[in-house]
Amino acid sequence: MYRVSIERVPSYDPELVALGLQRLLEPLGGMAFFVRPGQRVLIKPNLLMGKSPEAAVTTHPELLRAVIHEVLRAGGIALVGDSPGMGSFRKVTEQTGIAAVCRESGAELVEFRETVTVQGTGIFKKLELARSYLDADRVINLPKLKTHEMMTMTCAVKNLFGAVVGAAKAGWHLKAGADRELFARMLLEIYLFRPPDLTIVDAVIAMEGNGPSSGDPKSAGLLLAGDNAVAVDVIAGVVAGIPNKLLFLEQVARKLATPGAQRDEIETVGLPLNDACCMVPFRLPPLSDVQFGLPRLLKNWLRSYLTTRPVVIADKCVLCGICRDACPPAAITLGEKRLRFDYRACIRCFCCRELCPHGALGVEEGALLRLAVKLSELKNNRN
Repeated sequence: MYRVSIERVPSYDPELVALGLQRLLEPLGGMAFFVRPGQRVLIKPNLLMGKSPEAAVTTHPELLRAVIHEVLRAGGIALVGDSPGMGSFRKVTEQTGIAAVCRESGAELVEFRETVTVQGTGIFKKLELARSYLDADRVINLPKLKTHEMMTMTCAVKNLFGAVVGAAKAGWHLKAGADRELFARMLLEIYLFRPPDLTIVDAVIAMEGNGPSSGDPKSAGLLLAGDNAVAVDVIAGVVAGIPNKLLFLEQVARKLATPGAQRDEIETVGLPLNDACCMVPFRLPPLSDVQFGLPRLLKNWLRSYLTTRPVVIADKCVLCGICRDACPPAAITLGEKRLRFDYRACIRCFCCRELCPHGALGVEEGALLRLAVKLSELKNNRN
């Protein structure tokens, strides 16, 4: 059985977070079970972009502070590292409050820059991952629970995509991002090459709607933890009330018989799971793609008609070019007055929306999808 601990933490009050973290880890053996004196412990938060903690885009600094304290108390050497999706590491850590916590607690900030090419164990034969991530004696994964426009949910396994450095993320989106199953498999293979020793999920204030960067804060009041990131993701999906058929990473993990993917093999401890489930399920992003499981030729034919796509919100767009530079297939160009999209090239990865700092990109449903929704509404009204 794989064990996932759940604890109620109603706010980011430092004392509540510190006590909640201790209670969370107690059924798992405490931090001392995972960290030995003298070990270099890499703590990997979600540092997607430079947003304030209140935006719920990144791991909250007060949770990081409590984790650092527990690592130091166990005799470990605390390192905090990531490779942000947008912006320099220095600016992102300052804007998110992470740098201040590291200075105050004595943890060392480690930017993921140098990479190591390793032999993959699945269909992806080569992986380029951050040396700092691979060289650590212990890794503590510190994700934020959020909805995700491509994968429906981002949490434990998806957070490890940060071990891919800088622009290489766009390369993986281009290589695998047109197919959710393939992208989920890539995430799982990165995870399986170097699984974190402990995952602690920040779900005190999570994100719903158009995550992972443009959604709305969602008060869940929870911390989750476990030594198997896949099992943690499975329980996080249950807590968020997300239908299993939309949890694409979990579907692929079960298909591959990945340890931790079967719900009946997971034991929850601490707060009862029924009490942890949100009374109102997370509001999900629009159905961004209906390609999952379809034959490749049919996927290509239906893409423009039966999927949502990114569109510009003209009064918010400042033509900064960040979305163009982030687009894996180079499907965005800057006109004199507005952005232009090549929807035949667009792979619907929504990196543009994920990284736009101005909230200037929305989504538009495909024509057949709009028609299907209207027909469904008419049917419901008649009934």
